[in-house]
Amino acid sequence: MALDTELTPTSYIEHHLTYFTTQVREGSFWVLHVDTLVTSIILGVISLGFIWLVVRKATSGVPSKTQAFVELAVEFIDNEVKNTFHGNRHVFVAPAALTIFVWVLMMNAMDILPIDIMAWIMEHAFGLHNWKIVPTTDVNTTFALALSIWLLMLFFNVKVKGLGGWMHELFCTPFGKNPLLWPLNLLFNFIEYVSKPLSHSLRLFGNIYAGEIIFLLLGMWAATGISGTIFGAVLGAGWAIFHILIVTLQAFIFMMLTVVYLSMAHESH
Repeated sequence: MALDTELTPTSYIEHHLTYFTTQVREGSFWVLHVDTLVTSIILGVISLGFIWLVVRKATSGVPSKTQAFVELAVEFIDNEVKNTFHGNRHVFVAPAALTIFVWVLMMNAMDILPIDIMAWIMEHAFGLHNWKIVPTTDVNTTFALALSIWLLMLFFNVKVKGLGGWMHELFCTPFGKNPLLWPLNLLFNFIEYVSKPLSHSLRLFGNIYAGEIIFLLLGMWAATGISGTIFGAVLGAGWAIFHILIVTLQAFIFMMLTVVYLSMAHESH
C-alpha cells in the first residue's frame, strides 16, 4: 500500500497505530479493541493447538522432526524453570511458563510481517480498516497478561503461606518485626507489589511498540524517492533481522519474570 501523500509523518504513524474497536457500553472503559482480542485468540489457538496435536501423537520411538522440535522447546523451558523454581514445577509453573513463552512469542512475531501489506490484505480481503495484527503493541494486552500473573502471585502467596503468613510477611519484612517498622515494611511491600505488573507489562509493550514505530519510519523513508527506497530497504532488512532477536528475547524475559514472581510467592522470608 503506497504512502498517502496527504498524510503527514505523524498522521501516517497514527493511522497505522489506530485500533479496530467497538463500544460495549458508554464510557472509554467499555471500549474493546477487537483486533487485539481476535488476533490474540487466533494466535493462541494456533500455537498451543499445534503443540497439543504434536504431543497427542508423540511416540516413544524415533521422533519426527516436528516432535523433536516441540520436545526441544519443552525441555528448554523446563530447564529454565528448574533453575529458578524449586518446588514441584510440573503441576503449574512449567506448563504456565511454556504457555506464556509460546503465546507471547507468536504475538511478538507478528511485528515482523510487513505492516502495509498486512493492512492491504485486511482491508481488501476482509473489509477491515485499522486492523492491528500485533497484539503486544497494545498496552492493554501486555497489562492484562501482567495483571493475570500478578493475581496468580497473590493467589499462591495465600495458598502456600496462608493468609496469616502472607500478612506477617507484608508487615514484618524486610526491615524486621518491630511494630514501629510495620508502616515502613507495608509501604515498601506495597510499592513492590504495584511496580511488578507495571514494569512487567511496560517492558514488553515498550520494546515491541518501539520496533513497530521504527518499521513505520523506515517505510515512510522508502516512500520519499529512489535513495530513500534503497536505504529504507537495506535498513529495514537489517532491522527485521535484529528484530527477530528482540521478539524472541522479550518473550523469554516476560516468561522468566513470570517464573521469578511465582517462585517468590512460594518462598517464605
